Amino acid sequence: MHTGPWVVVMTGPPGSGKSTTAAAFARSTGAALLDQDSMTNPLVDVVARTIGADDYADPRLAALVREARYACVLRVAGDCARVGVPSVLVAPFTAERQDPAAWDRLAEQIADAGGRPVLAWLRITPEELGRRLVARGAARDAAKTADVAAYVGSLDLDPPGVPFIEVDAAADVASQAEQIVDALRVLP
Repeated sequence: MHTGPWVVVMTGPPGSGKSTTAAAFARSTGAALLDQDSMTNPLVDVVARTIGADDYADPRLAALVREARYACVLRVAGDCARVGVPSVLVAPFTAERQDPAAWDRLAEQIADAGGRPVLAWLRITPEELGRRLVARGAARDAAKTADVAAYVGSLDLDPPGVPFIEVDAAADVASQAEQIVDALRVLP
């Protein structure tokens, strides 16, 4: 039986509550909170200015920074696992939740560092997601909220194509964190 620290990979669409849920989970378990935005946005902003991009959804910017952003988060998660510290990773992880081969590569990287990878997916209705995006009023969401129905309609809100812990994004945050903790207790 593997006894290394859990590495919870938190996924869900923008506005689903990944950061909030991950913070509650980290607080309740003592896990390190590794949020891709906190870890990489200052450098992404430099790249964006350099190429004249004003939106993180700009395909030119995404092509330049996606791989490096995920590498940063995964390297720090590996460092945490090597010293026995559980962590929760916050990012969309879209490819990893949809493509079993991409998930296997991520999981192998975490396992090679001694961690026990598990995907946690925030389930949210299109209506609730649209409401949250509008309510948070973040500048980074301006393009999304210009036509929120079209944006939400363009997202893949289907469950992951790999094993996962399902978290009800409509539940209160403490309950969401507890859902993850309870699921981890029964995993091998």
